[in-house]
Amino acid sequence: MKSYWTKLVLRATLQTNRKKYDTQGRYSKYEIARGYREYIINFRRRVKDFILILAGIFSASFGFKGFLLTNHFIDGGATGISLLISAITHWPLYILIIGINIPFVILGYKIMGKQFAIKTALAITGLAICIATVNFPNVTSDSLLVAVFGGFFLGAGIGLSVRGGAVIDGTEVLAIFLSRKFGTTIGDVIVLINIIIFSAAAYLLGIENALYSMITYLAASKTLDFIIEGIDEYIGVTIISPHSDTIRHMIVNKLGRGATIYSGKRGYGKGGETHEIDIIYTVITRLELNKLKTEIEKCDPNAFVVMNSVKDTKGGMIKKRPLQH
Repeated sequence: MKSYWTKLVLRATLQTNRKKYDTQGRYSKYEIARGYREYIINFRRRVKDFILILAGIFSASFGFKGFLLTNHFIDGGATGISLLISAITHWPLYILIIGINIPFVILGYKIMGKQFAIKTALAITGLAICIATVNFPNVTSDSLLVAVFGGFFLGAGIGLSVRGGAVIDGTEVLAIFLSRKFGTTIGDVIVLINIIIFSAAAYLLGIENALYSMITYLAASKTLDFIIEGIDEYIGVTIISPHSDTIRHMIVNKLGRGATIYSGKRGYGKGGETHEIDIIYTVITRLELNKLKTEIEKCDPNAFVVMNSVKDTKGGMIKKRPLQH
């Protein structure tokens, strides 16, 4: 059994990351122990991501079938487009969700990376399967309750999926692409897309349904912000660790991001002892936060990390390199 786990770790971490080994092709005990540790961290992260995405799928499905579908209310983004077309044509929602999000998955593969695209494709497929096969009760017919709580469960589903490293609504991927292309903010692009969607809803479904749909969108947006702890499009991260050089290399080589290094002094203890230390500052997107935390834990589990919201950025590596590898 020990030999099996050693081989598994070699394939999953050491050989993948091309760790150095001795002239006889053997890894040192230190490298194998570090490989075990990285393997456990990656495994825990994958299990956590799976649980978050699965919870997001069921929450969004409940919002769809328990509230929005029977009342012809819509949300913003790709889900709103799917709901709007379903309300007009009576086509199955699960087919529309997959069809409309396919271009966004392809776009996500180009600008976000293979891993993100695969997780997003699986999440969207899981959402479609859940909508098609799981029966949810129609909770209420009260229009205001439908708008508020339908948006709540839908926003919670999208937020949980983002926490798991995927999206079930591809509009954000499109917004990132257009913001880079035209130099606008991501928020401006999302607002413009939703104005078009709700204008179409007012024309096709009526003013009253469109107004209730706007309430649905606001409820979903606020819930989404709450689920992801108020994280904005960009996050400024300050990292203080004795292993600052290793973390800097990880940020540059694995995340494709730039890093600013400050020279500082670390003070602790009753006597206020201080010593020199490098402080790292970098800016990432909220979709990369999950991966950054995992990689920092690999480098130094005791690193002191401070995160704060950044409204927008310009220049540097933040818009020049792929978001994920």
